Amino acid sequence: MVGGANRRSASIEDYLRAIYGLEERGEAVTNTSLATRLEVSPSSASGMVTKLAQQGLVEHVPYRGIELTGDGRQLAMSVLRRHRLIESYLVSELGYTWDEVHAEADLLEHVVSDLLVERIAAKLGNPVRDPHGDPIPAVDGSVEEVSTKLLEELPTGAVGEIVRVWDTDPELLRYLSDRAIGLGERIEVVERQPFGGSIVVKVGQPPHDATHALGRQIAHALSVALR
Repeated sequence: MVGGANRRSASIEDYLRAIYGLEERGEAVTNTSLATRLEVSPSSASGMVTKLAQQGLVEHVPYRGIELTGDGRQLAMSVLRRHRLIESYLVSELGYTWDEVHAEADLLEHVVSDLLVERIAAKLGNPVRDPHGDPIPAVDGSVEEVSTKLLEELPTGAVGEIVRVWDTDPELLRYLSDRAIGLGERIEVVERQPFGGSIVVKVGQPPHDATHALGRQIAHALSVALR
């Protein structure tokens, strides 16, 4: 991974992480999608992408949009490793809840030393998932892949385990917590209401499972490993 002495600016790191995040979700990486994700103007996004391309961190691929180069991906994975280990430490050791850690990690990921990051990893037993189920890249940038599907994609009758929550909106995470919808929970699709309606699910182990009608935003945020 890239050492602290070779780090790029916080804004460059933010863009690289955002580009990887869009790729990870299978979404098109364009100036517009980057601007939306980072809450900046399209012209600002365009200017930064040009800068990243000049530094050899991204390239424009015809009909596919913006892609990370090898160097860009290595840097993105380094930032992700810091971010997700910090989130894990805040929850495990400092009593934060999963809805509180994203904004904190956004700030800290740019200033912690590589030594501190590796001490955090060792303290936590080198975890491979953060509190939201996001994979934590290894030191070499590799990621442990798990076969999952979004709740939105599952047919009626499907049963699995919630293994990842993609959305970092604190209100959404608190909504899930309040209803005991979290990582490791059994989830069963009971009904898909028509015309873009809710997905009715049972969460938890029978006979103590609870029924919930979940909207599309949540259905797009939950990754499930099928049983």
